[in-house]
Amino acid sequence: MSEVRAPSAADRAGVDDETAEASAALRPQSVLLVYFGDFVADEGVLVASSSVVDLLDRVGVGEAAARATLSRMTRRGLLRRELRGRRAYFGLTEHGLRTVVGGRTRVRDDGVATTSRWDGAWTVVAFSMPETWQRERHDLRARLGWAGFGMVQAGLWVVPRRVDVTAVVDGLGLDDHLRVFEGTPAGPTDAGRLVAEAYDLDALARRYTGFRGRWADGAPVQAGPDPLVRLVVLGTDWLQVVRDDPRLPLDFLPDDWPAVPAETLYRSLLDRLAGPALERFRLGTDVIPDPLRA
Repeated sequence: MSEVRAPSAADRAGVDDETAEASAALRPQSVLLVYFGDFVADEGVLVASSSVVDLLDRVGVGEAAARATLSRMTRRGLLRRELRGRRAYFGLTEHGLRTVVGGRTRVRDDGVATTSRWDGAWTVVAFSMPETWQRERHDLRARLGWAGFGMVQAGLWVVPRRVDVTAVVDGLGLDDHLRVFEGTPAGPTDAGRLVAEAYDLDALARRYTGFRGRWADGAPVQAGPDPLVRLVVLGTDWLQVVRDDPRLPLDFLPDDWPAVPAETLYRSLLDRLAGPALERFRLGTDVIPDPLRA
């Protein structure tokens, strides 16, 4: 007699287990960007390293990796470290504050449910820089991807709308290495084919469907019962799904695009967890006032 398996959350959401596991691994830096953006940015505090390490431990990140992530984010100018006696506390730099608030706006406020129709406009960015500039190239690609651009070939990125590229690349110091154009494709270039070359929409659709599978029962196992941890895991998972969504016009998306039901689920869970999570942060986190935010 064959064993009958109880339906999983993924089953009930209409996805397979492999799809549900996609994007489930949480990147430590993404976890901390969400944590500092959702809680620290508005509270005006510095957080003890022990509290940060404990949070990361509860989402499956070991102490060594947690401390390495704190050090890396400090070197990159996102966090700053202050000592109080023998205890180390971490807070946001001005750059870090802009980063997490901008990310929070993109993830929570802007939404992924596209309602606009395409006006035919494209923005094109071409760049060239020395091969040794690996960090600069990485930072530029990250900024372009976050702004919705897709790569059609090495050094050539496009997006089907008008974008203020000056704002996108602000602070990178790469203006002399960029060429930016606005216009429309001319024959024999086909807009639909160009979108298919620049964006992997099938992979993005799987990430949205996987998110629904993981959160159909309210939280994946790794989130645990703590509302603070649940909200951080929810926010990180959602960030890792939507960060690569170019928010294309409806003209380029299928009718059954899964971003809409996934976002509905995300916002429902966010509304449920936000209050209890903030209360848990205020009562259970080792913090001191941030003198730069007083």
